[in-house]
Amino acid sequence: MINETHDPGLGSWVASANQARGDFPLQNLPFGVFRRTGAQEPFRCGVAIGDQILDLPAALQSGALQATVNPDRDDAEGLSAAADALAGAESLNPLMHAGARAASALRRALSRALRAGAPQRILLTDCLVAQSQAQMRLPAHIGDFTDFYASIYHATAVGRLFRPERPLLPNYRWLPVAYHGRSSSIEVSPHWFHRPVGQVRPAETAPGIVAAAPPLLASRRLDFELELGIFIGAGNAAGTSIGASAAEGHVFGLCLLNDWSARDLQAWESQPLGPFLSKNFATTLSAWIVTLEALAPYRLPWHRQPAEPEPLPYLDAPSVREAGALDIELEAALQTEAMRRAGTPAECISRSNFRHCYWSIAQLVAHHTINGCNLRSGDLLGTGTQSGPLPAQAGSLLELTEGGTQPLRLAGGETRSFLHDGDRITLRGWCERPGAARIGFGEASGGVLPAAAQPHAG
Repeated sequence: MINETHDPGLGSWVASANQARGDFPLQNLPFGVFRRTGAQEPFRCGVAIGDQILDLPAALQSGALQATVNPDRDDAEGLSAAADALAGAESLNPLMHAGARAASALRRALSRALRAGAPQRILLTDCLVAQSQAQMRLPAHIGDFTDFYASIYHATAVGRLFRPERPLLPNYRWLPVAYHGRSSSIEVSPHWFHRPVGQVRPAETAPGIVAAAPPLLASRRLDFELELGIFIGAGNAAGTSIGASAAEGHVFGLCLLNDWSARDLQAWESQPLGPFLSKNFATTLSAWIVTLEALAPYRLPWHRQPAEPEPLPYLDAPSVREAGALDIELEAALQTEAMRRAGTPAECISRSNFRHCYWSIAQLVAHHTINGCNLRSGDLLGTGTQSGPLPAQAGSLLELTEGGTQPLRLAGGETRSFLHDGDRITLRGWCERPGAARIGFGEASGGVLPAAAQPHAG
């Protein structure tokens, strides 16, 4: 819900937070984990404000945040729970586990203490660390990672390439399709990884009849995926489910996510059980988690086109209908090695919006738990590639190049069907409209190194 923290007229005594088109104004206050670059010190939790990071344990120890709270109000209990969760924590998992009430109370106290004219400035100035002097790491310990397929435009386009006779399978319109990913290979931006190696489809003498053993190769069809990540806050017990109306209360916040994909490996291995080596080698996250509370001014009604089936009751709720969609602009930019050497900035190759998503955040959580699956604090859900209805809104090279048959021509004359060694993809996301503060996600940047694993026999 909209509250005092969303007032677009609020400014901060941290001057960089007041810059136009910045990602981290006072109205945002996303959470992350950092330490000073080169310092032999533990990682700790922080909040982005302008180009600075507020050291949360130090801020709480100073008493500045507690001074903003009326002890007779519920915020006092919530802030106390947040302080207990953050004491000595090197990840956000304890704060996530403390629940939405604690995170909201902490965010409100931060907003009050960081506002222009706040007397807490005296205590908090020494708690700031420049982002340029900080080393970031994954904001949470991710126990499990589930990647959904929540854009019908992406699902249809990819299905048309892999199964032209049946682009969209009949279950898609009835349930949020997903696969379980690999949490050990998730890294925070900036993230450079080695090109994966695996089996690719061999030649066929007839449909389904291979002419020889499949070759083992470094992937030649390496791709990016423009996604959002959803971090779970308070989880649920095994054997219970989370209803659609309550689901967002179990979400801590959102980040940018790039689930890198080896399309040639994927085409050979994905049927009948789905992707494996084509997806498990690397996933890149942005460093900051933007809370759902910060995104409240950018909510939109969620709806289906008249020809689409209505969701089953467990995937439906008035709160989903009224405000289950989010107006988040998403962008992917490519910088080749040649561009980097020449000092040429990355070139935007895709622009989409999360409002086009076929399934809402609440529906993803509700479906994940309808069978009694227990989600835990810090679990990560990917939305799947967020492609829109227009060709330029495709969130992967697979779609942008029509399976590699129509290469992209970049401004400098280079072309790309899929990613080359040395290429870097940077994802960005933001919310912006008149009458509300701009909320940014920072960036998720990752690049491709040559294959490290050499194909061999035995």
